[in-house]
Amino acid sequence: MFDKKFAVVVREDLAVWQKLNVTAFLTSGVVAGHDDLIGEPYIDATGNAYHPMSIQPIIVLSADGPTLSKIQRRALDRDVPAALYIEEMFSTGHDDANRTVFAEFGPEDAKVVGIALRADKKTVDKITKGAKMHA
Repeated sequence: MFDKKFAVVVREDLAVWQKLNVTAFLTSGVVAGHDDLIGEPYIDATGNAYHPMSIQPIIVLSADGPTLSKIQRRALDRDVPAALYIEEMFSTGHDDANRTVFAEFGPEDAKVVGIALRADKKTVDKITKGAKMHA
């Protein structure tokens, strides 16, 4: 049904609250980069309006730290835009601080705890190789 795949990969050893937080932040990053990803508002039976949501499923995967680093490199090597969350961002309290700490690390030393991307299905499958469905 969809020619593109939207995937989020989180580090498997995170606390549940961290996994949920990282997934939410990364999803917002991918959505911000794809105007065609959001559908129409939802209206309930009594006319109450709710925010629109993604038009397609979001696959949530998990992986260990080294696999996440490989996934980051594969996305960079293929020029696939991604949202990235690093461990040090857990210690900040707002967006400006997140960007400041993020800028201190490159692909070779970032402690990746999550990555999200949307691209052609086959490309996403190749990039996320080694990750498994989140349980």
